[in-house]
Amino acid sequence: MPPLPQEDLDLILRETAPLWDELRSQRIFLTGGTGFFGCWLVESFLHINRALRLNASITVLTRGPEAFARKCPHLVLDTALTLVKGDVRTFDPPIGSYAYVIHAATAASAAQLAEEPLAMLSTILDGTARVLEFAATHGARKLLLTSSGAVYGRQPAGLSHIGEDYTGAPNPLDPASVYAEGKRTSELMCALLASSVPVEIKIARCFAFVGPHLPLDTHFAIGNFIADALAGRPIRIAGDGTPARSYLYAADLAIWLWTMLLRAPSLEAFNVGSEEALSIRDLARSVAQILNPATEIHVARAPGAGPQHRYIPSTQKAQTKLNLKQHVPFEEAIRRTAEWHSAQER
Repeated sequence: MPPLPQEDLDLILRETAPLWDELRSQRIFLTGGTGFFGCWLVESFLHINRALRLNASITVLTRGPEAFARKCPHLVLDTALTLVKGDVRTFDPPIGSYAYVIHAATAASAAQLAEEPLAMLSTILDGTARVLEFAATHGARKLLLTSSGAVYGRQPAGLSHIGEDYTGAPNPLDPASVYAEGKRTSELMCALLASSVPVEIKIARCFAFVGPHLPLDTHFAIGNFIADALAGRPIRIAGDGTPARSYLYAADLAIWLWTMLLRAPSLEAFNVGSEEALSIRDLARSVAQILNPATEIHVARAPGAGPQHRYIPSTQKAQTKLNLKQHVPFEEAIRRTAEWHSAQER
């Protein structure tokens, strides 16, 4: 896959530059390095490490170092990067101390949720336990958990944007709650660690995103719509198109996650995402208009009479406490994502 856009790497550097002095000559341990989040964090770190001459390093846990090398061949020769092969649930810890730990493993896989829900739960819980044990025994000072907005359960119809103070929860008797309940319990496990070990715990509750490295052929509607528009296929919406989502560009995601790791108060959760709501139907129209206005859009059924399903964060806490904001507009995010994937095809 091609490198990330230079303008994105420069944006991440510019917006986080004052934060990095504490990482000089330090080591970071990251899980989930081959995923969407992980690829952005690894490449942005290596770029910043070179630009600011931090003399820092990052060790990335991956089940397939060879797959990472094929995916990001432009990164593997950087001497600041070390790949460690292992399963997040059972990995052998690398030797030495790591002051910073980022637990970004476990993708929100719809296929695994449907076919192997117990394996998904095991990966989330046992993986978190293993990472926390590693942090406790390897000198971690700060740990970032990439949690999920799914921990809130179904967003009430009357709540336009869900905030961190909302105390709802997923239905524990619904097998579809596996991912959400796993993330909720992971947050609790982090809190328990912080009560016994002097490590600052940062919680990022992540919503929906778009950008390079987002798969265009899985369960992510926005990825599928981009793929359809680029290929000249009709965009097909299986439902009625009314559920509302919002999408933060991945460069902003990286800025927010690095800021949370380095600046967020310990044991406070922060939503990560965009507040700009779009229905799935309007999302399809927007993607088509931006990339290929001739794209046909087919919606399986007319809207029903029930309340609109929403998955939209309030990010006021992140804006107020951490001075974070969305830098890349939605339309530009779609263009950059499409251009990167098109470059990959070439």
